[in-house]
Amino acid sequence: MGDFIGHICPGLFLVFYGLYKAIVVSRAMIFHDSLLYPSSLSKSKGRWDRLWQIVHTGWLKTVTGCLLIVYEVNCVEGELRFMNNGMPPRFMYPKEWQHLTMFILLTLDGCVEIASKNVLRQRCVILERGSTVLGFYVLLMLLLSHIKDSSGVELQVHSLLILVVFLLMLVLTAELWDPKMFHLWMIETFLFLMMGSWLIQAAFILFRPISGYPWEDDDISDIMFVTTFFCWHVMINALCLLGIYGISSFWHCFYNPSLRLMGSKEALYHESSSGTFYRLLQEAEQQDKDDQALLPSKSPDCDRA
Repeated sequence: MGDFIGHICPGLFLVFYGLYKAIVVSRAMIFHDSLLYPSSLSKSKGRWDRLWQIVHTGWLKTVTGCLLIVYEVNCVEGELRFMNNGMPPRFMYPKEWQHLTMFILLTLDGCVEIASKNVLRQRCVILERGSTVLGFYVLLMLLLSHIKDSSGVELQVHSLLILVVFLLMLVLTAELWDPKMFHLWMIETFLFLMMGSWLIQAAFILFRPISGYPWEDDDISDIMFVTTFFCWHVMINALCLLGIYGISSFWHCFYNPSLRLMGSKEALYHESSSGTFYRLLQEAEQQDKDDQALLPSKSPDCDRA
């Protein structure tokens, strides 16, 4: 991961993942739909809709993590070893092993999401969110030790990335107690976009500067411009979220007005089906049916009399 492609690929994945979440959250906010049980997935009938059900974020995380693991292993010159044969033995490739740990966590997070949505009899949202939170806790610890030998521009770039990861970790932790809050999901989407776009920007700053000349660590203006670029990313990603919400609102209001009622009914179903009220309502209906079955029916002779 310590090269241009190693920063670009995770950055692109996070950007596309953030755009996908932005579309999902925007649609849920417009229709007052459920964030955990989108009605568009439960009402899918066509071939492409069923394919979209299968290719959800869990599979994307798993496939992307596996590809990044393969890429990281192939980028090591020679054999990726844990320790050398010297006396005393020394650890080898510390940053590469940290990169592998990050990608393994991404793969495991995808596997947990796949198991929760497709394998378990009942989806466990806490398990999905918990695995993601755990991954970001570990990612933050790895990044903090990852910058021990950095300085100048590289240190500033990774420090801003650590700031985004820290904020994202806090938001994901808060979602463990309230996973249905729209504000937390919107902030999470924004931070995923920030993390992805900043990784792409870091690739160009550290490995392929636009000017063709490397950034100077002892030049204070270069370090200040790194922070300026980061602020530009904040504004661009915020405008991107606002644009996606506006386009989604225009599209669903003028081209798919029938989906509004369907989304509201589906959200009400999922919210009530998991609560006590829905269970009590079912028991009351069943009791009424049993009482009606026990009542004696009137005889035709009695009616004639």
